[in-house]
Amino acid sequence: MHDRTGGTTAGRLGVWHIVQMNLGFFGLQFSFGLQQANMGPIYGYLGADEATLPLLWLAGPVTGLLVQPIVGALSDRTVSRWGRRTPYFLIGAILCSLGLLAMPYSRTLWMAASLLWILDAANNVTMEPYRAYVGDRLDARQRPLGFLMQSAFTGLAQTLAYLSPSLLVALGMSRDAVDANGIPDITRIAFLIGAALSLGTILWSVWRVPELPLDAAAVAAMRRRPLSAATALADIAVAIREMPLAMRRLGIAMFCQWYAMFAYWQFIAHGLAASLYHTADPASAGFRQAALDVGLLGGFYNFVAFVAAFALVPFTRRAGPKIVHAACVAFAGVAMLAIPFCADRWTLLLPMLGIGFGWASLMGNPYVMLTDSIPAERNGVYMGIFNMFIVVPMMIESVTMPLLYRSLLGGDPRHVIMLAGGLMIAAAIATLAVRGARHAAA
Repeated sequence: MHDRTGGTTAGRLGVWHIVQMNLGFFGLQFSFGLQQANMGPIYGYLGADEATLPLLWLAGPVTGLLVQPIVGALSDRTVSRWGRRTPYFLIGAILCSLGLLAMPYSRTLWMAASLLWILDAANNVTMEPYRAYVGDRLDARQRPLGFLMQSAFTGLAQTLAYLSPSLLVALGMSRDAVDANGIPDITRIAFLIGAALSLGTILWSVWRVPELPLDAAAVAAMRRRPLSAATALADIAVAIREMPLAMRRLGIAMFCQWYAMFAYWQFIAHGLAASLYHTADPASAGFRQAALDVGLLGGFYNFVAFVAAFALVPFTRRAGPKIVHAACVAFAGVAMLAIPFCADRWTLLLPMLGIGFGWASLMGNPYVMLTDSIPAERNGVYMGIFNMFIVVPMMIESVTMPLLYRSLLGGDPRHVIMLAGGLMIAAAIATLAVRGARHAAA
């Protein structure tokens, strides 16, 4: 049986087909990139206090914790004319586009925070069914390429998301043109672009590389148990009890690396404002320049991630995802420790190399380790549960960082970045302790 790409239902696709099936991830990650680069500054423009920034970022981890496991479990059992996963892609993409359109028109802090909840919930509806779809569609030999292709699109999308305000300035828009709420015009245009990409790329992927049809026996088995939130919760409970050992052992590494990344995204703009421009005032020209610098540097490390994702494929096949991931995450940790000591934007490009390699591996190799250790028919529920290993550290960071920021870290955002670096190195050590995962033969 053939799909529109010319691939067969056997699970092996050509490289160009794998590119197309992952194109929707480009739009999804462009949305995440806009959030990472702009939500800290937007909250600053609307009057947020630095110490409370982590609480304002709780939307992502909380919605991920609530939405992704349930949606993943539901997508394992969904029977529709469009497939198991596709309905969730489309619903999430539409809601995400609406959230992106509205975000830069926020008039108050509570409005921006509320829209972030909607936006993150929409992204989470799409995310894990999309990862499960890749696991469904590819065999073990092709999964490293499939998931690292997602990592490559993450790098490319976030490169453009981070750079979009600076590119708009280069095209003639003013850096200092702001609306009545202090939000720059270039931010508003960047979010408009993101809304179009979020929906358009998902539509392309599901049209060009549709899901594999389920056989009659699988459909009959799914229909014998009605689709509902109750059955989804029951499936989650069973899956947690039967969680593979390799997946359990990834928990410590995932905690350290995602606590670190969340802290980095929240405080990098404030950290650069302090180290490069010696200001903590969000209304100052120095702070606005720091926000642009975050975009430039973030664009660079995401471009590095885009290139690195392809470069890592043969190493992952040969050495296994565990070794490659540990090395990349350690590189990122050393890079974060160096950031506060860099004297200018150009010196900062060197640590961005480390963060780029870490980000490329982080978005691909843990999923290779996971997919190789879980039963294929439960890809959705386990992808959703695995997301708990991401969002729980983010939630803990959001609650603990306001308590630590002034008492332990001296109220200095540069110290937060250094803490993140130490945690990334700890994540590398914990990754090396993981046992029990298989990986595809070279």
